[in-house]
Amino acid sequence: MTIFMKISIPNPQSHSRNLLRRAGYALHQGRDGEVSYTQRLSGGGDYPRFHVYVNREEPGELMEITLHLDEKKPSYEGFTAHSGQYDGPLVEQERDRLLGLFGGYNVNSKTPII
Repeated sequence: MTIFMKISIPNPQSHSRNLLRRAGYALHQGRDGEVSYTQRLSGGGDYPRFHVYVNREEPGELMEITLHLDEKKPSYEGFTAHSGQYDGPLVEQERDRLLGLFGGYNVNSKTPII
């Protein structure tokens, strides 16, 4: 079972696309057409990268996202499985950075971060 780092942002000031772009994320469209957002950790190559999915969005009221770290490209052509981190120091640091920018709390612990 994979546990995602879930983040809830009450009263977002803008659409998720705008908020995530301001935080340094780029729009990413998967092969299946699913839209998500990524941010590279280093200057060269596509990996490692933070990966965010917007799970729920109610403009002006609530935005819920999941965050993980893609460590490398999927190993087998045609498969989406990859080596990823769903918790740990890097993911927690990025969560805290996003919460500092947007406000909100970690859904897994319900701990507000201000």
